[in-house]
Amino acid sequence: MKNLKLTPLLTFCALIIFVVPNFNKVLAQSSNLTLEHFDVAVSLSSPRISPDGKKILLIVRKADFEKNEYINTLWMVNKSTKEATPLTYNRPSVNLPEWSQNGQHITFLAKGNNEKRQIFTLPVHGGEAQQITNSKMGVITYKLSPDGHLFAFVQKDSLEEKKGIEKHNKSFEVGNDWYLAKEAAVASHIWICSNEGKNEYQLTSGEVGYNNFTGSFNWSFDSKELVYIEQPKPHSGAFLNSSLQLINLESKKAITLDKGPGVPTNPSFSRDGSTILYSKSMGKEPFFNPHGLFSVSANGVKNDNIILDIDRDIFSHLSFSDQSFLVGAPDKTKVSLWKGQLDGNYKSLNTNGVIPSLNNMDIGQSDEIVFIGSTSSEASELYYMKDYSSIPEKITSFNDTISQLNLGKVSSVNWKGEDGFYEDGVITYPPDFSSNRKYPLVLYIHGGPMGSSIESFNFFAQALAAKGWIVFQPNYRGSNNLGKAYQSSVINDAGEGPGKDVMAGVKAVKELGFIDESKIAVSGWSYGGFMTVWLTSHFQGWKAAVAGAAVTDWFDWYNMADLNVWSGYGLGGSPWLNDNAENYRRQSPITYAHQIKTPTLILSNTLDQRVTVTQSFKLFHNLKDNGVETKFIAYPIPGHFPQDPVHRKDVYKQWISWIAHHF
Repeated sequence: MKNLKLTPLLTFCALIIFVVPNFNKVLAQSSNLTLEHFDVAVSLSSPRISPDGKKILLIVRKADFEKNEYINTLWMVNKSTKEATPLTYNRPSVNLPEWSQNGQHITFLAKGNNEKRQIFTLPVHGGEAQQITNSKMGVITYKLSPDGHLFAFVQKDSLEEKKGIEKHNKSFEVGNDWYLAKEAAVASHIWICSNEGKNEYQLTSGEVGYNNFTGSFNWSFDSKELVYIEQPKPHSGAFLNSSLQLINLESKKAITLDKGPGVPTNPSFSRDGSTILYSKSMGKEPFFNPHGLFSVSANGVKNDNIILDIDRDIFSHLSFSDQSFLVGAPDKTKVSLWKGQLDGNYKSLNTNGVIPSLNNMDIGQSDEIVFIGSTSSEASELYYMKDYSSIPEKITSFNDTISQLNLGKVSSVNWKGEDGFYEDGVITYPPDFSSNRKYPLVLYIHGGPMGSSIESFNFFAQALAAKGWIVFQPNYRGSNNLGKAYQSSVINDAGEGPGKDVMAGVKAVKELGFIDESKIAVSGWSYGGFMTVWLTSHFQGWKAAVAGAAVTDWFDWYNMADLNVWSGYGLGGSPWLNDNAENYRRQSPITYAHQIKTPTLILSNTLDQRVTVTQSFKLFHNLKDNGVETKFIAYPIPGHFPQDPVHRKDVYKQWISWIAHHF
């Protein structure tokens, strides 16, 4: 499988950042990281190793603040010489690069003639990129068949064009959609065309469609079949009823391999074609339980067979040539990689302190491994492993300048929670830290809840620490780094249990002896925002709080968010059945917000489909009416977190300024 895909639910992920070595003079004079470094930060993604193992493709993204957009460029890195060369120009949306099987061509997605994303092919040894598809709605994702003859790609259906007076009728039927939907939900389907863009036809059809949220698809190695994730309705909340499907290109007939529960995802064939591997939740409540790795025979005879359960969140995999596979997962405050076998045996890989980005990995035909990774003291770069028994070698230097700044030390801290759980978190120290001084403490809480804080390079944590603050990133029940018992214990315990976990962590940090207990702030985005509001409403003594895209009311989530009814799996079901409304009320921070005394900054996108802005408005009016100092900054843009550089940077500025002012 060529792409490990992690699914964000309520997660605000820090930028993986790189800096092009052309710092201006002002930045060059600064030895500490500041928000101004954000202006020249770039990110790396989608590493793909060539069939001969000599070259690696990757996407480099940097900000254009004048146009307020991110610019992607496709680069190629020579593995031996470590020389990096840009391959595309004036294609700011270039994405998803792949090699042809013979290594002579590169394919990628970019805007085509109709301004929609299309598949392009580019000769490796020179020449212009050629547009392959002419998708009316735009290509969402694609795969080139192993024999190199066909493209499979996904596009949304177009809405039916109405005629006469009906063309003015904008009404549509609502399903499990988010509350600002403006038109009927339409299915996405898999299409097939030749490698020259000819003989195009639709492979899947009907209201049942490809799952754009957790899905992916892959070819069989004989290029005759596709395995994919299907959802029964096009509405966003219908992903919970997804199934694993195998479809034959000649007959166009599909068979169901796994219909859940557990939401199967990320399927691929073993290299001999006999087995299909995929991930799904290890419990009936999807994503509230870790994922395990499952297998089913390619003829569908043997189903629902767990082949790897190491009590970590194994969301996806990559196949080696010997029918073994590579998996990775957050593991305490690190990220571990394992080589697994179909019989269930596995062994750990030695990453030598490097934290891999699990959705940015690839395996070559000779089992070479490439990934984007970072350490606690070095920002992310491209790493190479000759095979699973070697250690990672850094082969790019996009980010040397920022890694050589005077950064804060990063370490882990652990404690025993009130309910007997082993718990942990990450501390980022100010540059030039001295244990003989007292420092303000800032809690920077991850989202999810099934995310985790790990000892990778974190730009914003370093920016906070550079202000002279201790930054504490606690993990709490629901986090996906400590196994099933810990991750699933958040079910029907959305706030109280995680709140106790975080406060136990704060106590452990205070006991280190260098915290100024008169200056403690709490902050977070998404579920981290939820935790911020919960903590300020249940515990006093905070100097300041920042609640970004905060879940404050589970009723709003269930009824109005894009993933809507998913929340019911963690809250005992629908709020409209039996007496469960009381359970939703009890576990919603807005219920207790009248108890908040902490000055609170509220941040939200007005078109956030994941955590609707209604929840921030409720918090704002609650705090104002109760005389609490508050400020609400709204961004009139879509997305769960700003996707443009200007608003991203403004979020960081507002966040830091609010805390600094109250310290």
